[in-house]
Amino acid sequence: MVDAVRQNTGVDGVEGGVGLTALMVAAARAIETHRHDSLAQDVFAEHFVLAAPASAGWPVRMQQVPDGDANPLWGRFARYFGLRTRVLDDFLLRSVHEGCARQVVLLGAGLDSRAFRLDWPPGCVVFEVDREGVLAFKREVLGGTSATPKAARVAIPVDLRADWVGALTDAGFDPTAPSVWLAEGLLFYLPAAAETYLIDTVDRLSAGGSALAFEVKLEKDLLEYRDSPLYTSTRHQLGIDLLELFDGEPRPDSAGDLAKKGWSTSVHTPFDFTHQHGRGPLPERNDALAGNRWVFAGKPQP
Repeated sequence: MVDAVRQNTGVDGVEGGVGLTALMVAAARAIETHRHDSLAQDVFAEHFVLAAPASAGWPVRMQQVPDGDANPLWGRFARYFGLRTRVLDDFLLRSVHEGCARQVVLLGAGLDSRAFRLDWPPGCVVFEVDREGVLAFKREVLGGTSATPKAARVAIPVDLRADWVGALTDAGFDPTAPSVWLAEGLLFYLPAAAETYLIDTVDRLSAGGSALAFEVKLEKDLLEYRDSPLYTSTRHQLGIDLLELFDGEPRPDSAGDLAKKGWSTSVHTPFDFTHQHGRGPLPERNDALAGNRWVFAGKPQP
């Protein structure tokens, strides 16, 4: 199965640039899955890592990391991704089980396997929006496993710089019905104007009762943290320079913009959830996570 995936052109979607970071996060989820104190389970994550030539030698279990949790990348950074996965899993499930939304939209879905691993209520539809190469790679890898979606899954192969709204509505998304939106690990890479457009568009497409979660960075100068252990270890061990991939423009106040539009919003540091769950990253000096914020928003019923 791995050889077949490598011969498929879909692998190009994850072999470089931002696509390569999807493999890094998948490796972190695989490591998290095999921890004795795991916060999130993703049995599909290691299949993605092993199937792509660029990541075939990366660890998928902590026992494969010589310095274990002392490794900034596969220790602290991977724990961050494990915590983020758990928190956003909880957000999505809470939104569909306690609310009236049955449409879930994953923007920049990457190698997200939530359609396959979370317990969705009846009638849920999960829309996965991402580039064709990424979704093709995911399709090939999952096709070689016993993966079965636990909700209706609709893959939408479109670049978010193109007409993704038209592609989404053409695929059956109903803007008059409540929806749940997730932009996980996405907005870092977008220019400020693109972030504003995306948030405004989600607002426009969201009926009352909808919910949204997204992740942003608030540093005034990302380069202040260039020597952070998280960035240097990622650069040296994987050849991924996150600071070259991140957009360096001043970021818009998307949470504030949503509040002005009538949404209820809450903004948290990852460390808030470390304390809540009893494990995860804690603040440290020269901390690349210092500016990370997880934003949760709800659009009230009319």
